[in-house]
Parts: sequence; C-alpha cells; structure tokens
Amino acid sequence: MSGVDLRRPLDSTAVSDLKDALFRHKVLVFRDQDITHAEHIRFGRYFGELEGHPVTAHVPGHPEILHIEAGDGLKLTDQVLPFLRPANKWHTDVTFREKPSFAGILRARTLPDIGGDTLFTDTAAIYSDLPDSVKNRIESLDAEHDILQSFGWRITEEKREQLRREHPPQIHPVVRRHPVTGERHLFVNHVFTTRIIGLPEEESKELLAYLIDRVKTPEYQVRVRWTPNAITVWDNQATQHYAILDYWPAERVMERVTVAGTDRPDR
Repeated sequence: MSGVDLRRPLDSTAVSDLKDALFRHKVLVFRDQDITHAEHIRFGRYFGELEGHPVTAHVPGHPEILHIEAGDGLKLTDQVLPFLRPANKWHTDVTFREKPSFAGILRARTLPDIGGDTLFTDTAAIYSDLPDSVKNRIESLDAEHDILQSFGWRITEEKREQLRREHPPQIHPVVRRHPVTGERHLFVNHVFTTRIIGLPEEESKELLAYLIDRVKTPEYQVRVRWTPNAITVWDNQATQHYAILDYWPAERVMERVTVAGTDRPDR
C-alpha cells in the first residue's frame, strides 16, 4: 500500500480502511517504513491485542516483538540446513492455540542480497476449487493441531512437558468460516495439523496429504519480495505462508508482532 506513514499515529478512519483492505486482499505490503520498535507495537495494536510465542525468541525489552531467523527462530548452520531446507513449511500461525492469531505484522531487519522471499496462499480460493465430493466429505470433519509437531524435536524434554501442559492439542474444523467475511477456508496445515478426528490412521494421512498438497499450487499464491524496512500484514485466518530458505550463508532477520485471535475457529 502507498500513502501510509507508519511512523505517525493513524486516525480511526485510516485504521478502518486498513482493516477493510486486509479482509479484502488478505495480504498488505508497506515499503520503506523505518519504524521503531514502539511504532511497530503501536501499529499492531490498531488491529487488536498482541501476543507473544511460547518458543520463538522475542526482541530484548519488547516481549510483543518476535525475533525471527531462518527456521522460525532456529539459527542456520551447515548442520541444520539439510533438515530445514527441504521441509514443508506451509502453515497458518499458532493453530495449536484455542484461538489462533488474527494477524501477523512482519518487518524486514536484515536481508540477503538475493532470496528470502515469503509466499502467501489464499485458503478460501483453495477451498472454493475443491471438488464437490471432497467438500462434502470434509464439511463436518475436525482435525487436531499440536505445537509439538513443529517445535517438539528441537527443545528439551522439560520444555516439551511444559508445552504439553500449557498448550494441549486443539481440535478445529477442517473448514472454518471467516468471522468477518463469512468466506469458507481450508484450515489444516503441514506444520501443526496431526490428524483428522474420527478417521482411521491411513485414511487420515491420505486425506491430510491431499488437502495440504493443494496449498502448494502457485495460482493461489502471492510472493512478497522483501526490501529494507518493508512491512507485511496478513490475515492469519485466511492464509497460509512459507518463508523461502534460499539465501544461506547470507542472513535474514525479521521482527514480527502478532495480533491475538478473538474467535475459536467455527464452521
């Protein structure tokens, strides 16, 4: 978007216009926004209350701002690259929560000369194009979402037990209705969704693989090419995203504020 200076406070009309644009387009990009940490937080709060993350590190002194490098907080090395680069990283943020986040606001801090783009995909368009037979099949199904599916392998056993206590698996509809637009969205992802409830194990795996594979179709996607001090806002209820890990040994450092969700996913 152009004509917006995020260093300055926004009036209620501008905030309303931004929310309308976000619900309509699902992803907004602002260029050349050299904002402070306080201004980043202020901008995020126009959209709602902010939340931290139980695993990803935050910027020192600013628990509302996540410090993100490479594999969602896992610093790149020659040893971890072979595990991270081929991984399917398409996801909707924090679907392991009872109320997954409403939006993410990501700011570019350190960028490689080439690469490091982020892909976003429209989960309403994906659902809309599913065959009617698949829509009928998944209409009433629920799926389990678990934080340990993504983060469990790289934390201590003590931390795993803490996460299991504080963030038990959540059950969400396979197809959710957007609380504002009313659109239907496919709501399973590779990073956090573990199984479809009520189906035999092999049938669950097969159906999940089919649905998750639809996310990879380029025609549903937009590619954000990062520039210094660019800021991207996405509707986390309506999209999935994928940070492309194609820049090693260069560095890519981002900062994100996350707008907490207010709605439990519903049909």
